[in-house]
Amino acid sequence: MTLTTAKRQEILTFEQFIKNLPDEEGRYEFVNGEIVRILPIRLHENVADFIEDVLRDEVKRLNLNYRVSGRIVVRTLAPNGGEQGRHPDITVVDKTLWDSEPFAHSALVDPPQLVVEVVSTNWEDDYIDKLDEYQRLGIPEYWIVDYLALGSRDYLGNPKTPAVFIFLLDENGAYQMTGYREGDRLISRTFPELNLLAEQILDL
Repeated sequence: MTLTTAKRQEILTFEQFIKNLPDEEGRYEFVNGEIVRILPIRLHENVADFIEDVLRDEVKRLNLNYRVSGRIVVRTLAPNGGEQGRHPDITVVDKTLWDSEPFAHSALVDPPQLVVEVVSTNWEDDYIDKLDEYQRLGIPEYWIVDYLALGSRDYLGNPKTPAVFIFLLDENGAYQMTGYREGDRLISRTFPELNLLAEQILDL
């Protein structure tokens, strides 16, 4: 994934960021007061699209009250309290929450149910910054999909092996992590009947 900083503007709030998104193709995040353009590689997109399709199918199969999308921006807060605008690869949001403001932009200030980040070369964002921000926001479930084993050996082992990590928010508001590899079946609190093996994602 390539990250480029768009032309700096005097954007101070999340709302202003949403209203001033550039017209150029791509996804954008608002990080440390700057608009950052996200340009994922094609394999990254394939992995994200596969997971999105699987989760959409699960919603349809069980008639769940969720919306699954790769186009939603989420407002988070940095440790210093500054507003950030994150654009997860996949967001699962309660449809009642989504439909409550039909004329609002495709952005959330309330926590969605689940977000998925597919790891790219800037892996620290997913494992450190976004993990902290999503936990602070209170997102119940967060997936990190490290299909290229780019992250730290603290997570991936030595030698590093591709993995999917699922973080679930506990009663104290802290994430508890479980790692999944090869033939492991992913255990999701949001989709408890999901029949998906880690290798189906990691071997794309």
